[in-house]
Amino acid sequence: MSNYRVEKYTKQHRLGWDTFIAGAKNATFLFARDFMEYHSDRFTDYSLLVYKDDVLYAVLPANIVGDKLYSHKGLTYGSLVLSKSAKLLYTLEAFKALLSFLNTNAISTLELRNIPTFYNTMPSDELSYFLFKANATLIKRDALMVIDIPNKIKFQKNRREGINKAKRNGLCVEVDTNFEGFWKQILIPNLQKKHGIAPVHSLEEIQMLAAKFPDNIKQVNVYKDNVIVAGTTVFLTKTTIHPQYVSGNSDKNAFGSLDLAYDYIINHFDSSKRYFDFNISSEQNGKALNSGLIFWKESCGARTYVADNYLIDTGCYKTLDLHIL
Repeated sequence: MSNYRVEKYTKQHRLGWDTFIAGAKNATFLFARDFMEYHSDRFTDYSLLVYKDDVLYAVLPANIVGDKLYSHKGLTYGSLVLSKSAKLLYTLEAFKALLSFLNTNAISTLELRNIPTFYNTMPSDELSYFLFKANATLIKRDALMVIDIPNKIKFQKNRREGINKAKRNGLCVEVDTNFEGFWKQILIPNLQKKHGIAPVHSLEEIQMLAAKFPDNIKQVNVYKDNVIVAGTTVFLTKTTIHPQYVSGNSDKNAFGSLDLAYDYIINHFDSSKRYFDFNISSEQNGKALNSGLIFWKESCGARTYVADNYLIDTGCYKTLDLHIL
């Protein structure tokens, strides 16, 4: 009979955590401690480690607010991260041990934000099955637009016309380190003017993260006559290309700068990646769809995945069992 135990993350776990993340079947660099802790002043970390017979079996990147635990709200996605050797029935016991630990420590509910499946390097839907068995409440479902690169659909005519327009106007694309030009001249002014907000990451934070994760964070800029006119900050995982930030100046439609940028990053990085993630196209907790975003992304060949958020009562560990034949 296997023995499971749960520990709350401390700095003493750092090396073991990062080593586990590097080899897990459903992890990305966002779960590395250097990434998770860049905004540690904004969240009360309550990440957990689950051991099976004294071997680290699973981790949960998480933060706590009152008596409620969240898949870390400082990350785009989260949920239970599993080793490559994880098996369904063992994972059930690990998950029950985690819920029992939370319940014993007076944490009443757990809000889980499932990792979109295309980020996984191996099948990893164990938790989705357990959430179904536990009668967890689906509280949010977002629609994500994604390109399956080996089976990608050709850009539609309007997107190809944009690319040709950019080339006729002499625009060029470069992978460089000019985060400052993109942030100060393009991204920050556009977000402030359109939405009255600032980027989630400050310029200093993105520069620091790019220095720590040079293989995972790239800046791609579009120039006209050596002047920056558009750009995208790209996050690269083992499976996926994800433009974290994308923006262009007021001439982006006239010059086709964003069409050129997307065409470049889809094709420049695709030799080692399977998917291109345009991010969500739903709003209001998934209740509404942004038709303009969907039209634009689908014209680039993207199609739909979903990302789910669940709420679970930690006390359900007492009755969470599978009917096994």
